[in-house]
Amino acid sequence: MDVLPHARNSRSPARSARDDEAARLWRLGWLVSVCLAAGAVALLPIRVDWSIWAALAAGGLPALLSLYLSDGTLRDNERVQSLLLVTWAVGGTLAMVLTGGVSGAMSAWCLAPVAAAATVSPARRLAEGAALALIGGCVAALTQLSGLGPAAPTGTLAFILGFLALTSTGLGLASGLLIGHRRAGDRDSRAAAGLQVLDGLLDGLPHLAISLNPSGRVESVRGTPPAGIMLEALSRDGLVAVAAPGDRQRLSSAVAQAFRDGQASLVFAPVLGVERLLALDLQRTTPRLLVGLLRDVTIERNREAALDRARSDAEALAAGRARFLANMSHELRTPLNAIMGFSDIMRTRMFGPLTDRYGEYAELIHESGGHLLDLINDVLDMSKIEAERFELSRGVFDAREAVQAAMRLLRVQADGAGVQLRGVLPPGDLEVDADRRALKQIVLNLISNALKFTPRGGQVTVTADGYDGVLEIVVADTGVGISPEDLERLGRPYEQAGGVDQRARGTGLGLSLVRAFAKLHGGEMHIESRLGAGTSVSVRLPVLLTPARGPVPVVEPEPVAKDPPAPPPPPPTSLGDNVIAFAPR
Repeated sequence: MDVLPHARNSRSPARSARDDEAARLWRLGWLVSVCLAAGAVALLPIRVDWSIWAALAAGGLPALLSLYLSDGTLRDNERVQSLLLVTWAVGGTLAMVLTGGVSGAMSAWCLAPVAAAATVSPARRLAEGAALALIGGCVAALTQLSGLGPAAPTGTLAFILGFLALTSTGLGLASGLLIGHRRAGDRDSRAAAGLQVLDGLLDGLPHLAISLNPSGRVESVRGTPPAGIMLEALSRDGLVAVAAPGDRQRLSSAVAQAFRDGQASLVFAPVLGVERLLALDLQRTTPRLLVGLLRDVTIERNREAALDRARSDAEALAAGRARFLANMSHELRTPLNAIMGFSDIMRTRMFGPLTDRYGEYAELIHESGGHLLDLINDVLDMSKIEAERFELSRGVFDAREAVQAAMRLLRVQADGAGVQLRGVLPPGDLEVDADRRALKQIVLNLISNALKFTPRGGQVTVTADGYDGVLEIVVADTGVGISPEDLERLGRPYEQAGGVDQRARGTGLGLSLVRAFAKLHGGEMHIESRLGAGTSVSVRLPVLLTPARGPVPVVEPEPVAKDPPAPPPPPPTSLGDNVIAFAPR
């Protein structure tokens, strides 16, 4: 937005046209005067030397050239203006040299470039025209002193030439003065209009703008006063007097600081409205003047206080929820462990045989209890983490053992889903300083998620490796992949991806727990996935003590039984194609 709408253009189109017309009339009058003087000289009953005719031609040529050029070119093209002033200087100087020099009849034409500059652009070209006039006068004086120039005319001829030079130059200077005066008047009018617009803007300010002297007295006031401020009291008693008694010392110190450091800000209560809050921003403009902006920030501060209270309430509510979930999860685990223990006794027929249907019921009770226990453990761990009560139990161990233990636990699930579960582990020890249970839980959650989203016939590969003090665990599957929208949400508590069937098999805490456990170890988790191309989740933990090195043996572990041994022991479940393959780093 332009505050001063007329400040962009130095002149309005109408005034520019009037100035151009006045300058054109002067040039035309100069040329007509030269022509009339030439006619008068031709009528004289004396013989006129060629130098007189040459002097008249030299003086008329710049005017003819100026009339030939357009007004826009003369007004806007600075190079053309400079060349034209040089032409006026050369013409005037040549006319002086041919008519007797600086004491000759046409010496007034020494000021021709000054007159021309006054009609073009007085503010920018007058100095240039004066310099050219001085140079021309010096040239004419040197020519006269050397005796190289023609003799000066006398009598009537000298009068005609002198009258021509004086009138044409005088009219040019007068025209330049008039044009300059009109331009100055235009500038004053534009400045007055701009000040009027600025006054209107200042008076319409939604806040109060004030200026202060070093004593705190108010010099001027513009804008809208906030509630609790009386303009009469402000102008009469000063800024400090309108503040509440408890804030007056602070306000005086702020004024002194602004004069000393250049700026200062504070919030205070007005004496007529102690329940309100006013903000004052001070800026030093001159050594003895401050400009300040006074605005009401009561609503703003109340909003900030309300937001602070709401944030505190939300944090307290979240902490209470986390404590409640942690307590409830802990309380639920006790009876659930009893249910699983008794169902396990019945399932293994420890005290005698059961009918087939009761045995099936015991299997279902044990399976459902195990699923519920997993969910409760996840909720309990996440609640402890959110409540910042989870503590790592770090120790030194071989990370391969935790990875293999997790794979053994989920191998039966992989066989049941028809998914090949492979492990790629280094042959040497992966000695780490970490929480064994958390590391095992990381692998369990990642494999469980991969099995959930991998269709029958697919493959899940678990890779563990170490480098530069970092343990890296990667679980990659050939499953359905994750959409970009779901990928942005995953890793936050209770967020799930996939269809309804997959979402019904969990709480959405698996990946969030993986991320939380990795963060507690100072590490990070990354997910890469594409729909239809599978998913790869990598966890990097800075816990490695000794990286593994050596050859690459490939072994197949012993099959793992589906159930613990019991009389009579059930037959072991075949591993099928599931192998743990040891690969190099």
